[in-house]
Amino acid sequence: MKPFTFKQFIIEQSKDVFRVGTDGVLLGALADVHGVSSVLEVGTGTGLISLMLAQRNLQAHFLGLDINEEAAALTSLNFETAPFHTRLKNRHQDFKTFETEERFDLIVSNPPYFEESGSEKDKIARQTVELNFSQLIANAARLLSENGIFSVIIPVEAGDIFISLAKENHLFLNRKVNIKGIENSNVKRLILEFSLQRNEIIESDFIIEKSPRQYSDQYLELTKEFHVFK
Repeated sequence: MKPFTFKQFIIEQSKDVFRVGTDGVLLGALADVHGVSSVLEVGTGTGLISLMLAQRNLQAHFLGLDINEEAAALTSLNFETAPFHTRLKNRHQDFKTFETEERFDLIVSNPPYFEESGSEKDKIARQTVELNFSQLIANAARLLSENGIFSVIIPVEAGDIFISLAKENHLFLNRKVNIKGIENSNVKRLILEFSLQRNEIIESDFIIEKSPRQYSDQYLELTKEFHVFK
């Protein structure tokens, strides 16, 4: 497959690994990486989100995990060729059985979100076959540092249950970004950020396109340091 070229790095892609998509770009650009020193990405795919976060935070060190062996190999390739490769590590690892003494300042994930279906297309990356929300949240809560942040992007339909499951694991919603595909449409995605601390919830709206195939000024500004716009 054709590589995806960003301003500071290149993402090699594969037909067997979930490709670069808008959800990943948005999480990589919007997740709160300010002031953190250790980042864990769950389900790296191509490594896109960690690479974007590494560009935004020049001190943080990153560890990526993916249960898919081909995805882990692709992440390794993309990490190795990036200008910030010395701060990037990844493993072929099941998050459910991941053990470490380290606690992370940021745990980030674009998790699988469709219930299991008969389709084999992007089965691990898109369906809750290997990792469901409960497992993701419980393990993230266990591995967060005291003031750490857990940041995800999910469909709006899953928002209430995700927030409820997080609360059961003593993770409290601190930030919510409502994402619309196009102006005057319904919210389709949420970026949710949780911590072990109760804080006032900061809520904002984000619009990807102002009209069909025309990026909004908001999206262009957000991604100007990443995308190579023609």
